[in-house]
Amino acid sequence: MKTARLIVAESEHDADMLYAVGMFVPDPFIYFEIGGKTYAVLSDLEIDRARKQANIDHVLSLSRYQKALKKAGVVAPRLSDVVNRVLREFRVRAVDVPCTFPLGLAQRLRGIRVKVKRGPFFKDREIKTADEVRKISEALGLAEQGMQAAIKVLRAARIGRDGFLWQRGDKLTSEHIQGVINAAIAVLGGTANHTIVACGNQGCDPHEAGHGPLKAHRPIILDIFPRDARTGYWGDITRTVVRGRASEPVKALYATVAKGQEIAFQKLRDGVNSQDIHEAVHASFRKAGFVTRRRGGRMQGFFHGTGHGLGLEIHELPRVSSVDVTLRAGNVVTVEPGLYYWGIGGVRLEDVALIQARGVRNLTTFPKVLEI
Repeated sequence: MKTARLIVAESEHDADMLYAVGMFVPDPFIYFEIGGKTYAVLSDLEIDRARKQANIDHVLSLSRYQKALKKAGVVAPRLSDVVNRVLREFRVRAVDVPCTFPLGLAQRLRGIRVKVKRGPFFKDREIKTADEVRKISEALGLAEQGMQAAIKVLRAARIGRDGFLWQRGDKLTSEHIQGVINAAIAVLGGTANHTIVACGNQGCDPHEAGHGPLKAHRPIILDIFPRDARTGYWGDITRTVVRGRASEPVKALYATVAKGQEIAFQKLRDGVNSQDIHEAVHASFRKAGFVTRRRGGRMQGFFHGTGHGLGLEIHELPRVSSVDVTLRAGNVVTVEPGLYYWGIGGVRLEDVALIQARGVRNLTTFPKVLEI
């Protein structure tokens, strides 16, 4: 019984499909592997481009299968009809599919055993090639350009007597800075959505995008994670800044988070368990007197992972957290410890690390400065 690996998806948003074929296709199509060879069934709109660009062995014509199905009496062949026809042609009786495979399509596969693969569909995605590291670095460069644009505006803002930041007669808002960041990235060929510009207590919710007027002398978390529209790879960077003077509690949070990030970088290397790194960061925070607990109905302290994999998805494997995972050379992960206390605000710093056979390389070049 022949078994194939099968994906039916578009590659604009499906990371496994983009990894498999290496080109953007906006509509769902068929990809399968059998006998050590890779195949894609594509429409006439895409077939010539795919033969030049796609990282696959054989490009097959969708229209050819549709014509054959019509001759066989199928009036309006659906994609599921084509999948069935292709699998019969290649004498496939079983397929391994990713966990995102459409249930409706799986139910329409006739005489085919469908097995959902547990875990990553392409395990190799966790180990980045030199070309992938380059693409991630380019996406990270987009994020850094967005960060530079944001800090330029914040630095130029006037501190009003009311404690707010002002620009050209108007209060400076999170939304304005988000627009500045996203526009700077768009000009360079990237897309940024849900960019975080969270001031004061808003920064205590790590995924709060931020809204409203920005205040002076308060911590502002800037978390920027664009996708490079040319390659599909993501960048990710976070800085925390204060326009004006940071309070002593904020300075203490910042110094502790910076030290925690330094500890994580010291421990990141091939063969290390991510739990050990995450716990070392937690231990350094506890030693500095910053405990993690629920207080007043909300979490405070350090209550998220130390980092996550970065590549064709903004959050992918491996994780640097309390999960038992052994890190390997070629992993690209973020390093983003943070501390959050209502009444003080949040502080988070995030760089991107490439784990190497010996040690680690920080792919991020943007400086860390608290007061601007």
